[in-house]
Amino acid sequence: MREEDCIALLRRAGCSGGVVAHCRAVRDLALTYASDSAVDRDLVAAGALLHDIGRGVTHDIRHAEVGGALCRSFDLDEAIAAIVERHIGGGLTADECSLLNLVPRDCMPQTVEEKIVAHADNLVKGTRAITLEERLQHAIALPRRQRERICHLAFEVELFR
Repeated sequence: MREEDCIALLRRAGCSGGVVAHCRAVRDLALTYASDSAVDRDLVAAGALLHDIGRGVTHDIRHAEVGGALCRSFDLDEAIAAIVERHIGGGLTADECSLLNLVPRDCMPQTVEEKIVAHADNLVKGTRAITLEERLQHAIALPRRQRERICHLAFEVELFR
């Protein structure tokens, strides 16, 4: 999927210029992890560009769930919708989704492309790349298990760089 098509979908969904700029920054960082031949670079690029498409509707935790639904309504590949739904932190279990009043489904990143986009998003604040330590400082209010997942995801994905 071309960048222009992704940007057009973000705008169609109501995303602001700030969200579009953030998505581009996440895409740029995500692609630095996608040089291995086992990684689908085009999927990483499209998934990263569209990961926050739900922010055109809401800026709360529901943006990932809403974004996945938007991707499906736009007839995008299910792999892109999965990246969008599973990009929150280090992922959310079905039980955690239920506790957050989301659809109770497993939203843990599973594929390498999903993991790369989730990790890149963790390391971009606005349009600025941050360290894992900075991300964890911002995540201090999260339950320990979720912070540990962010670390585990980072250690796994950093092997690709």
